[in-house]
Amino acid sequence: MKKMFAGFLASATAAILTSGIAAAQCKPQTGMPDYTGVTINVGSQVGPFIASAMKQGGDSWSKATCGKVQIVEFPFGELYPKYLTAFAAGEDAFDVITFAPAWTPDLAPFLSEMPSKMRETDAWQDIHPTYRDRLMVWEGKHKSQTIDGDLHTLHYRIDLFEDPKERAAFKAKYGRDLVVPRTWDEYYEVAEFFHRPNDGIYGVTEAFARGGQQFWFYFTHAASYTNHPENPGSMFFDPDTMDAQVNNPGWVKALEDYIKSLKLAPPGALNYSSGDTRQQFAGGKTSMNFDWGDTGTVGTDPSQSQIPGSVGSDLTPGSTTIWNYKTKQWDEFSRVIHSPFMAFGGWQAAVPELSEDKEAAWHYVEHTTNIENSSIQAITGGSGVNPYRYSHFSKDLWEKKMSPREANEYLTAQRDSLGATNVALDMRLPGYFSYTEILEIELTRALAGEISPQEALDSVASQWNELTDEFGRDSQKAAYRASMGL
Repeated sequence: MKKMFAGFLASATAAILTSGIAAAQCKPQTGMPDYTGVTINVGSQVGPFIASAMKQGGDSWSKATCGKVQIVEFPFGELYPKYLTAFAAGEDAFDVITFAPAWTPDLAPFLSEMPSKMRETDAWQDIHPTYRDRLMVWEGKHKSQTIDGDLHTLHYRIDLFEDPKERAAFKAKYGRDLVVPRTWDEYYEVAEFFHRPNDGIYGVTEAFARGGQQFWFYFTHAASYTNHPENPGSMFFDPDTMDAQVNNPGWVKALEDYIKSLKLAPPGALNYSSGDTRQQFAGGKTSMNFDWGDTGTVGTDPSQSQIPGSVGSDLTPGSTTIWNYKTKQWDEFSRVIHSPFMAFGGWQAAVPELSEDKEAAWHYVEHTTNIENSSIQAITGGSGVNPYRYSHFSKDLWEKKMSPREANEYLTAQRDSLGATNVALDMRLPGYFSYTEILEIELTRALAGEISPQEALDSVASQWNELTDEFGRDSQKAAYRASMGL
């Protein structure tokens, strides 16, 4: 019942963006349905990231169908509870929701299934199978549509890395050439070298704020030390027992690294969300960051960046040592093992069962994510949309916005990360938000120096094990194994 929507908003802090054309002035485009009088309410995080992409799709959809789209924005940390509160109350507050794939197990019971006709088009086949066949599916049903392809990649300042004076100074200090770091040890050498607070430049910037997508940045560190190529699915839990692995030596090493990053970041970085890291890098304040692909599109945009033309991209650093949870020892490898982490996994859009306009809502989702609209979103800095379609990897598309070198490195980093043999998948299981909330509390304490990394992670492991038992260890194990492809 749409009348509940006004009451729902009255109890929440939300921003609203509306797309639409006056009914008297609108005529549906040829071949498009007439949705005059229909308003689609879309839940999103506060923009510009993702909200602006849904608005762009809404503007296009409104012109084509005469329907209206209302984007209702909430801070990221409030998004999950807002959805579940509305669903539990039986409120028809949203026609479309945008959300993290990790929340799918909790949201799926309230979501309608994607219409089969959406899965019978060339545009459907254009979606990369990692998203199409895994992250859009729960319990054998397509419950959502990917609207963004998410994984972490490294970004670095080409102008700094290729400055002859910097290269000479680095080699004199470290006895090796200044190159894009392949390991975390190299990453910190480079960060320490460029960390010059008196000159207004800092080594790195990452997200450290609780509620600011902090834990996904920590997961990227952890993947390098815990995503063992011979033990798939063992990064977060023992896939046979569901005992938490989050306090093993690999995770502790990752947290020690994460704390090191904070010390090499700009002042106030403890309060940085992912959006803040992009602005710092694009503002020329740091030599490197790792992030979703948004840093690439923001950093190369002259209207948003101080360093266009100088944004390099590569895989996130890897490691030659990885913790083996079975043998309880570090395994040494003769080469660097990269474990790109599919952080977040790409925003999803879905239509709740409670929506009274499901047909129009799914049509809006399909239109917003079609090849034409999604391509515009993918190359627009600040949209929050990264490549998820094969067509998104066309160099011609990206060279409209980037230099040929920037475009080539950006697309290569995205493609090679997605196709890496040891790519690390995010976990998807009921209660994900509860697990990560526990982690963020303890990470924040460790970052503040209140407790040691081992103490923080021992606490997390204990609480995760209790939470698993509360949800039901067998059912959680089944969900976890399915999310890891086991």
